[in-house]
Amino acid sequence: MQRKTFLRHSLLAVVAAALLPLSVGAQTTKLTLGHGAAPGNPRHEAAVKFAEVLKSKSGGRIEVQVAPSAQLGDDAQMVTALRTGALDMSANSQGAVASAVPEYAAFGMPFLFSDAAQAFKLLDGALGKELSDKSTAKGLIVLGYWDNGIRHMTNSKHPITKVDDMRGLKMRTPPDSVLVDIMQALGAQAQQIKFAELYVALQQGVVDGQENPLANIHASKLYEVQKHLALTSHQFQMTPFLMSKRSWDRLSDADRKAVQEAAVEATVLQRKLSHEADEKLLAELKTKGMQVTNVDKAAFAKATSSVDDKWVAGATGAYVKKVISAARAN
Repeated sequence: MQRKTFLRHSLLAVVAAALLPLSVGAQTTKLTLGHGAAPGNPRHEAAVKFAEVLKSKSGGRIEVQVAPSAQLGDDAQMVTALRTGALDMSANSQGAVASAVPEYAAFGMPFLFSDAAQAFKLLDGALGKELSDKSTAKGLIVLGYWDNGIRHMTNSKHPITKVDDMRGLKMRTPPDSVLVDIMQALGAQAQQIKFAELYVALQQGVVDGQENPLANIHASKLYEVQKHLALTSHQFQMTPFLMSKRSWDRLSDADRKAVQEAAVEATVLQRKLSHEADEKLLAELKTKGMQVTNVDKAAFAKATSSVDDKWVAGATGAYVKKVISAARAN
C-alpha cells in the first residue's frame, strides 16, 4: 500500500512538473500604452493597430491596453512614468521627450522641414539611430518615430499673414522649449497649457491662439473656439513611440521581436494616416468656418533664425548642427 501511494504521488509530481512550463509559457503579459491624442487621431489609430498586431504575433500572450486622451497624465508625466517603469509604452510628444533626451529638440528647429517625408529621411537613418541610442541611455526604447505633423497656427483675434500680426498674441504651446523660443522670436507671448485643457483655455480666452498639426486641430474640435487658421508650417514634430527600458528588459527575446515587428507595422500605418489627414483636413476645416490664410514664410523664417543660433550654441549644439546641415542638404 505504501509503495502504491508513493508511486501515485511520484506520478502526480512528474505530471505537474511537465505541465508547469506550459502554464507559465501561456501566461498573458499585459502592457499599457498611453498617449494624449483623441480617438480618431492617427496616433490613436496606430496605437490600436499595434495592440492588435502584437496580440496576433505573440499568439495572444501579449495584450496591450491603449489609454488615449491623456487618461494617464499629460505627456511630461508619461515620460517620467516610462523612465520609472510605471508605464510600459507611450506615443509621446517631441517636446516632452526632449526634457529627458534634449537632442530631440534638434528636429523642431523652425522652418527646417517643408514636409514630414524630409524629416523621416533623417530619422530612419544614422541620425535617428544616434537619437535612439541616446534614448536608451535615459531608460527609453525607441520603437518608432511617428508623425505629429507640420504645425500651423490658429487664433481668435485676426488673420495672420505677416510677422507683425503675431505681436502681442497670447499663444499656447506644449512643453517644448523650441516652440516657446519661436513664439517669442515672432513677438507673441508663449504660455504652456496641457493639451487636455487647451479647448477650455481657448474657449474662455485664457489664450488667444495655439499651434498644432491639422489632425490635432480637427480631432479636438478646436475649430469650434478658433476662427483664424494660418498655414505657417513653422515646425515639424515627430511622435516618438517609446517603451520603458524596464518593461523591455522583462521581455523574452521572442517577445521583443514581436514588439518590434508590430511597431514597424504601426509606424507605417501612422505615417500613412497622418499624410492622408493633411491632404483632406484643410478642406474640412474650411467647411467648419475657419478662415485660412497663407503667410510670408521667408519673413517668418528670417524672424526666427535666432532660434537656430541659440540651440547650436547650446549643450546639444553638435547634434543640432548635424541635423540642420543634413536637412538643408536634402
